Amino acid sequence: MKKIDKIFSKTKSMSLDLYLEKVLYDKNVGYYQKKNPFGIKGDYITAPNISNIFCEMIAIWVVSFWENLKKPKNLSFVELGPGNGDFCLVLLKTLKNFPEVFDSINIMLYEKSEKLKKIQKKRIISQKVSWIENLKKIKKGPVIFFGNEFLDALPIKQFKKINNSVFERYVNFKKNRVNFVFKKAIKKQVNKLKNYKLLRKDGIIEYPEYGFKELDIVCKKIKKLNGGVLFIDYGYQVKKNINTLQSIIKHRFNDINKNIGNADITSLVNFALYKEYFDSNDLFVENVISQSEFLQKMGIIERARIVSNKMNSSDKSNLNLRVKRLIDPKMMGESFKVIFAKNKKCNFSLAFK
Repeated sequence: MKKIDKIFSKTKSMSLDLYLEKVLYDKNVGYYQKKNPFGIKGDYITAPNISNIFCEMIAIWVVSFWENLKKPKNLSFVELGPGNGDFCLVLLKTLKNFPEVFDSINIMLYEKSEKLKKIQKKRIISQKVSWIENLKKIKKGPVIFFGNEFLDALPIKQFKKINNSVFERYVNFKKNRVNFVFKKAIKKQVNKLKNYKLLRKDGIIEYPEYGFKELDIVCKKIKKLNGGVLFIDYGYQVKKNINTLQSIIKHRFNDINKNIGNADITSLVNFALYKEYFDSNDLFVENVISQSEFLQKMGIIERARIVSNKMNSSDKSNLNLRVKRLIDPKMMGESFKVIFAKNKKCNFSLAFK
């Protein structure tokens, strides 16, 4: 815990989202700065790690969006949180089958982890790909933003409503231990919760202020340059006033007070809240659908059937199990949701109608 005490060297306590930002992204302590969390040898597996076909479905969706945008000569594609680079590699490979799209696209990777950035740069060798540290620097459009399991990794604030009182969760460090405490919430924060009608019920309220600040830039770019943003993540649509913070290490749940800086900490995504957020920022959200519905409408079953025709029985079985994991309601199919927010002038809605 010696490194952990350093993040409290200038303050006795800090808000939960600031604490999460530090234990996840701090250069000395941060989880994402120290290790590659992906794959069997890591802490978790994401959809691009499960099957290339997942990535191909997104690539085809991008091609269709490009066509809907009247085949622009310059299309900016921004992947938010590109992980170990698996998705980007398949995107490049797939788009080579569509030369006109490939020639027009400029892929930008937005990554906060220096560790993961090094892995990406070692794996992805293409003049089509560049890394960007500030989303404000995106000048050319239209622009398509994409993030798979990006929102769940963003730090959140937590509040507790008891009767008519609202308290915010803070974190302090005493006697070599991290402690979670609640303090009376300031009026400014309470008003933000009221604006989104989050104070109707008692309980724990999660508010992604950190994420909203990131997305404010995304929304401005989409409105100015045209385009949209596609997010795929695990979460819920019906508002729940419960604590959804969870920690994972080596594919198992971890006590949030243990292995700090060595275990991932995420939260479930409140898709109903994000829909309200996009609406309030003058973007249009068709609806929120399940990952299963999205992938099946994009043709994942048909694609798997074509690919499996050239496989032996063992590889075919393996592929079918991977696709099942992506679309089965009891696996990732229903727990993962897909949201697409777009410029109001845009009429593209593939898979969402």
